[in-house]
Amino acid sequence: MARDFHGGRVDIAGARKIPKALGDKLRIGFARAGDVLLTHKGTVGLVAMVPEVQDYVMLTPQVTYYRTNPAALLNTYLKYAFQSPFFRHQLESYSAQSTRPYIGITAQKDLELEMPPPRLQRRIADTLSAYDELIENNQRRIEILEEMARRIYREWFVYFRFPGHENHPRVPSPLGEIPKGWGVRTLGEIAEDVRRNVPKGPLELPRPYVGLEHIPRRSLALDAWEMTAELGSNKLEFKKGEVLFGKIRPYFHKVSVAPFDGLCSADTIVIRARQPEHYAVVAACVSSDEFVAEASATANGAKMPRANWGVLEKYQVVVACGEVAEEFSSTMTGLIEQQQALVQQVQVLRRTRDLLLPRLLSGHIKLDAA
Repeated sequence: MARDFHGGRVDIAGARKIPKALGDKLRIGFARAGDVLLTHKGTVGLVAMVPEVQDYVMLTPQVTYYRTNPAALLNTYLKYAFQSPFFRHQLESYSAQSTRPYIGITAQKDLELEMPPPRLQRRIADTLSAYDELIENNQRRIEILEEMARRIYREWFVYFRFPGHENHPRVPSPLGEIPKGWGVRTLGEIAEDVRRNVPKGPLELPRPYVGLEHIPRRSLALDAWEMTAELGSNKLEFKKGEVLFGKIRPYFHKVSVAPFDGLCSADTIVIRARQPEHYAVVAACVSSDEFVAEASATANGAKMPRANWGVLEKYQVVVACGEVAEEFSSTMTGLIEQQQALVQQVQVLRRTRDLLLPRLLSGHIKLDAA
């Protein structure tokens, strides 16, 4: 599905799964490792290559897969050709002819590609792939930092295995035994839902806008946004360091820390710690699997459930004190800052790659095909 495309990759881990026995009974919609995917309905123009997977992946009818003959067309080159301004201009022209963005299989056959000889295709693809490899390396580091943050929160605040816990007595609490000196607070006591409404219409200056589609799943590192100068509907304003919690279908687990000031969808809960010392525990808590499960279980609406802050603010949170609280805050803040620094590096690499791409494909930058 289009929502499983993220940053030029297919989010296999986050994609829905069906039993293999059921998939084996189907006759169409299979894609295998190395196939190039292109979304062509609703969200038109997302491109990704199927990574190494066991057997195959199933596609919705909104996604076309391309399997190339490498003697004439390299799949790695095709992926970049689909991202070129020349090709994307054609996509926009065709899809604009429908009431809903759409370009069918027949129309896709009429689309033209810049197609140099295979040797030159390989040189171009290798040049651009070098940037993508650096991007993927940074994304893996972001994922590792994410996992570290989750593990530390779970170890310290769920299992209470923080440094020095062996000699720290425990006392009864509403959530069971907790370390002596710690407390149980409701989320609403340490954090608030900040609703700074921004009416639709033109803005004085272009500003970053974060829609729900930009917030990654299960990652505190916000890595996508767009600039906007006019709002088609009312939005919310957020500040750097506040947590953006995707309200619709909370089981999608879209929770990220804002790396800058900006605007976001009105279907976002903007969460701010009431005191700076609670920033880390608030970010860790509302992005935890347990909290997202609670938000999903208490969401309102059957067809499109929405998380309810009025319920979530009553969620009970264990709050540390003293050196443990300071060390956790320092550690979590450091991990989040490292993630955001890596996201900035990814943005620079993407911009550089995207500047090179049309020049390489059009021949304005010459490469030796030998």
